[in-house]
Amino acid sequence: MSRRVRYYLLGIVVFIWLVTGIYIVHPGEEGVVRRFGKKVTSHGPGIHYHLPWPVERVDRPKVEEIKRIEIGFRTIYPGPPARYRPILEESLMLTGDENIVDCWAIVQYRIKDASAYLFNVKDVEQTLKDACEVALRQVVGNHTIDDVMIAARFKVEEETRQVLQRIMDGYESGVLITAVKLQEVHPPEQVRDAFDNVVRAKEDKDKIINQAKGYYEDVIPKARGKAERLIAEAEAYREQRIKRAEGDAGKFLLVLREYRKAKSLTEKRLYLETMEQILPGIQKYIVGTEKSGLLNILQMKQNLTTLPKAVKGEEK
Repeated sequence: MSRRVRYYLLGIVVFIWLVTGIYIVHPGEEGVVRRFGKKVTSHGPGIHYHLPWPVERVDRPKVEEIKRIEIGFRTIYPGPPARYRPILEESLMLTGDENIVDCWAIVQYRIKDASAYLFNVKDVEQTLKDACEVALRQVVGNHTIDDVMIAARFKVEEETRQVLQRIMDGYESGVLITAVKLQEVHPPEQVRDAFDNVVRAKEDKDKIINQAKGYYEDVIPKARGKAERLIAEAEAYREQRIKRAEGDAGKFLLVLREYRKAKSLTEKRLYLETMEQILPGIQKYIVGTEKSGLLNILQMKQNLTTLPKAVKGEEK
């Protein structure tokens, strides 16, 4: 083989070696370039180039992917239906009121610093699992069993996330804890029935309290509305009586003014007006003036057509 051919072949090999330095960083990834094991730079999504192996190499961790780990159990089959295997050495914990609970949790996290994630911690997932178990035991130990099981589950989750984040930041792991979710929190199998009865009794108590509150919310507004209606009616009646009294007083003053002008005429007019109001509502009799042993009494309510003409004339 001639020297020129060998040079051509060597050039082709070098070209192929240089071409292998082209790499693509996909969306959601970060390209971290290492030169002889030491980080030199990092790149976002796109086409980039680095010196080929063994000089440089590229790690492309998925920095936007949400990862998860399981505490207290392992998923055997995702289902449906899903099947799980409990890990008692992880799940059994002691609460603040000295009760034992079986606690299953899921931790969700993502990479916030690719370089720290790759180089600062040897086994990030195992470290995170151990730290999460420590954080969860600490938080559960600060709460009662009722808080952990029912009353303050969200608070327990949030406190665990904060404690776990502080631990992982102390390791400079480059991990961001996005959520801690309690999946199952129940007493050990040996005493579960007794605890279930207690939980049902508390649920019944809460149900009765809510029903009483609902009745309260139904009755009180009605009573308030009725009271306001009665008050409004009383105020309207008061205004009516005041106006009527003012009108009667004005009428009386007007009559008094007329009476002072013509006393006899006003007295007679008042008498006649009063008789007009009183007489239609009472039973009337007419007593004849003829002298007799018996009084001739005529009832005015009889039909006038049956009365003698003389009596009609007298009535007129």
